[in-house]
Amino acid sequence: MSDWKKTVWPEVAGARASAGLLALRLYAGAALMSHGWGKIQNPMHWMDRSPGAPPGVFQALAAVSEFFGGLGLIVGLLTPLAALGIACTMAVAVFKHVSKGDPFVAHGGGSFEPALGYLVTAALLMLAGPGRYSLDSLVFRRR
Repeated sequence: MSDWKKTVWPEVAGARASAGLLALRLYAGAALMSHGWGKIQNPMHWMDRSPGAPPGVFQALAAVSEFFGGLGLIVGLLTPLAALGIACTMAVAVFKHVSKGDPFVAHGGGSFEPALGYLVTAALLMLAGPGRYSLDSLVFRRR
């Protein structure tokens, strides 16, 4: 396998680790799709009421990365690319929360805990890959 493929699609994990990666992908993917569903309904303007909302194109990129990135995680297709989009979106979300002075955890208010959790999950999937129970494993497996 070429060096770039090894970088983009890491070695396939064993059965037990792959089961754990599958569970993580299913949970995070479903949660991200749920968060992204409302945004994808109005992708250019879902933040319009927020002070300092980013331009519509960036709102659309965030909506697409959450919804379709979540779908990519669930099926395990183009997982590193889906995880990269999610990681970028969540890094911006963490930055926005921290710059506003939001706490790590807030009961009933804004916090950066969820965004940081998705960022860490995306980073893990970029580094570990999707595991053997994924479409990536079927499509890009070594021959």
